[in-house]
Amino acid sequence: MKTKVAVFFGGRSVEHEISVISALQAINAFDQNKYNIIPVYISKQGRWYTGPNLLDLKNYRNLDTLVANAEEVFMRPEYGDYNLYKVNTGLFSKKNPVVAQLHVAIPVLHGTNGEDGIFEGLLETIGIPFAGCNTLASANGMDKITMKMILREEGIPVVDYIWFTDHQWNSGKDAIVAKIEEKLGYPVIVKPANLGSSVGIGTAADRDELIARINNAEKFSQRIIVEHMIEKLKEINCSVLGDADDHQSSVCEEPIKSGKFLSYEDKYMGGTKTNQGMQASEKRIPADLPEEMSEKIRHMAGETFRVLSCHGVSRIDVMVDEKDNSVYVNEINTIPGSLSFYLWEATGISFTQLMDRLVALALKRKRETDRKTFTYDQNIFALGGGTKGTKGAKGAKR
Repeated sequence: MKTKVAVFFGGRSVEHEISVISALQAINAFDQNKYNIIPVYISKQGRWYTGPNLLDLKNYRNLDTLVANAEEVFMRPEYGDYNLYKVNTGLFSKKNPVVAQLHVAIPVLHGTNGEDGIFEGLLETIGIPFAGCNTLASANGMDKITMKMILREEGIPVVDYIWFTDHQWNSGKDAIVAKIEEKLGYPVIVKPANLGSSVGIGTAADRDELIARINNAEKFSQRIIVEHMIEKLKEINCSVLGDADDHQSSVCEEPIKSGKFLSYEDKYMGGTKTNQGMQASEKRIPADLPEEMSEKIRHMAGETFRVLSCHGVSRIDVMVDEKDNSVYVNEINTIPGSLSFYLWEATGISFTQLMDRLVALALKRKRETDRKTFTYDQNIFALGGGTKGTKGAKGAKR
């Protein structure tokens, strides 16, 4: 019997289109003799659809037509129910028929509402085996502030930074600007705390630019981070595959940027290959690095993956200060563009083998999770316990 794998993609995110590209690449990489793949497209409005028309990238040119020709579906938030149900729209419909009985889920959702733990929480509620980081690791990995706090606590180097909320910015701009100038100086780089793909990011060399960049970043996120900017910068990426206790690092790549930092266009619109996701970006694989530096970065990537309790495949982006060859972790992408398959191909693992690994990791984690205790068979109410306190300790009669 073939394993039925649902690949979830799209979503309510500014990285919606990139998710579609990554997911279709992954779907095409599966061994069709081993798996039945069920595409589940999440629209920009958050509605779920499935159907064969979702497998052709050309159909996404008109999203209204795309969803009109697909089947709207849903999953129930009930533990152990792995069914994908049809949404009934008929006047006399009474029961939602099952479209597919799933075995494994693979989220290929980039950015907010997909890579940040929100969707992973739903999958954990249902209990279905899924590949990728769990809710906690996804949330910590997505939020640049929380991630840097954890890494710094564990001795993994990150650049100096200051963070604040949009409310703090709008009520105390002068104090925040003064703090940034005192602690970081210029130049700095301004980022929304919980977006990927370089969305909302900008550099600032003086006060006017700083204010403009923060005003832009707060359009995308409630939390903003401002970091010391490395001027003589080399960006290096490394992917990690496995789980926190057993993982391996890929070869390193050096993405080629057109400006001071790697932009959305650099990542996804390199040359004319606008339909190939991260694969389209210009890069050197393997990166032109001394062997000792390459091994240091691969180790640092693995440690970042371990410390954040990651799972599946991630990509860790690091920064090398060429002034003194210091290395800093910049961010982790817990669902990287194109699933970083090109890095694994350069390491000796094909895209098809990568998808096999992800399914196996999902099933392995499910077996390990099922061995843990989450509830007790005993009912304390049936034993007479806990019946006094519906009004709390003070309200109980003695």
